Formats: sequence, C-alpha cells, structure tokens
Amino acid sequence: MKLLLLGATGPTGLQVAAQAVDEGHHVTALVRSPEKLSQPDDRLTVLVGDVTDGQEVAKAAVGQDAVLSTMGSGKSLTSDIVGRTVDAIIPALHEAGVGRLIFLSAFGVGRTYAQASLPQRLFYRTMLRKLFADKEQADRKLLARALDVTLVYPVTLTNQPFTGAYRVGERFDFKGMPRISRADVAHFMLSQLNDPTWSGRIAILTG
Repeated sequence: MKLLLLGATGPTGLQVAAQAVDEGHHVTALVRSPEKLSQPDDRLTVLVGDVTDGQEVAKAAVGQDAVLSTMGSGKSLTSDIVGRTVDAIIPALHEAGVGRLIFLSAFGVGRTYAQASLPQRLFYRTMLRKLFADKEQADRKLLARALDVTLVYPVTLTNQPFTGAYRVGERFDFKGMPRISRADVAHFMLSQLNDPTWSGRIAILTG
C-alpha cells in the first residue's frame, strides 16, 4: 500500500516507518527534519513540510491509500501540535480523496480517563493535563467527521523490543502504570490498514 506518515521522525513514527517498509509498503513521510530519517530506502519518500498546513498535507496525501499519524508533543507539556495537525488533516484528506486514517492518541484521554488506575490519574491530571485536553478535542473532531478513522490509545510507551503479545480492547481494569512498547503499537497501527474492526472506534493498547 501507499502510506502517508505524519510524525515519522518521532520515536513511534520511526517504528511505524521501519515496519511499514519491511512489510513492503511504500511510505511517504512529511517531516520538518529529514535528517532524522537516517536510513533511506527505495520504499521511503521524504517530503519536507509542515503537518499543520492543510495544503501541504493534501498535496502529500494525493495518491495515498491511507494516512497514519504518530504526531506528538515531543518534550513539551503544553504543545497544541496534535490539535493543529487534526485541523489540517480533516480538510486535507477530503481534498485528496483519502478515507482511511490510523491516528495515535493516548490512553487517559477523554472517557478513557475513567478506566485509569490511581497512579495513572495523578499523572494524567497533573503533568499531562494540557496535552490531553488538546488530544481530546482533536479526537472528538476526528470521530465527528465522515472519516474511516481508528484512534489508537496506548498506555505508557517504552522503547522495548517488539513482543506481539499486546492486548487490544475497549475497557481494561488497570492497576499501577502498565506499559507497551512503541514497536508493538506500530505493529497494531499497520495491522489496521486492511482491518475494519476498529474503524470509527477507540482501541486501547496495553502490554
């Protein structure tokens, strides 16, 4: 498949890009810092652009079969990059005629907060409060539109190796601070390209 990847230079985006290429997909990465993609491949095309610019996203999305977004805030605890990206993605996908979107969010956003353990809740409502408010607004916009979108809500992300032993569901009874590797999250995101099971839904991922 032909895939447009937003957030390709982040730690989860790098996993998605590498696994997608290994699976034989053709990936177009729209990035600001192309030097962070240090291993070029003939199935990886790098475009320099701004993911919050709808026209640039639409141009990059033309001819693609699906869009995957792993956009995150980096080290910032106050960034609104996710919301601004969604404001660009929605009209861009309509303009480019691309329906399928796999979008990385986070467990604890929106109604999933009610499922969080006490340690998770303390972390979410203090350190991540502003980030999660931005993500919640963005996710609501995506679910309200006529898009074939899957929202991916992983618990705390790690850089551990791929296990393939992760769990996916709508409800979990968490204790403590569960974790999941970015490699497992990337695997799930790519598995949804041809699977409608989680279309229009929130998929919670845990290790």
